[in-house]
Amino acid sequence: MQKSPMTVEGEIALRKELEHLLKVVRPSIIEAIATAREHGDLKENAEYHAAREQQSFTEGRIQDIEGKLSNIQVIDITKMPQGDRVIFGSTVTIINLEVEKTVTYKIVGDDEADVKQQKISYQSPIARALMGKEIGEVVVVKAPSGDVEYEIDNVEFI
Repeated sequence: MQKSPMTVEGEIALRKELEHLLKVVRPSIIEAIATAREHGDLKENAEYHAAREQQSFTEGRIQDIEGKLSNIQVIDITKMPQGDRVIFGSTVTIINLEVEKTVTYKIVGDDEADVKQQKISYQSPIARALMGKEIGEVVVVKAPSGDVEYEIDNVEFI
């Protein structure tokens, strides 16, 4: 099975979420189920059913995170040679040549991608077009609305 790339920050965030689920959320759900059981008839006990549903969701998320952590390859870009080339984990500033709009993205693993935080998956069309290119190069990204040209303005390794 191929390992999924992830940044150091992504791994830290997943491990923190796992620790929170194991040490805070899971014990509070167990307590809620025990309290609901004390209230008697479980068939008509909404608190019990809600706690069991939350427990099911939490256990699923714990398994999901543990599975992801067992199948990642953490890439620390601070230990890689710096240059002008776009690589996994780099932060890239690009200019949309059609509308002269500048945007900055960090290229991350699938589980870290969040466009609102300007983090895009290395498998996204923009990232795939940018990977391996250098500052000053123009790339064409195939978008649903048609091809879009971007110029690479800056590459940072932060």
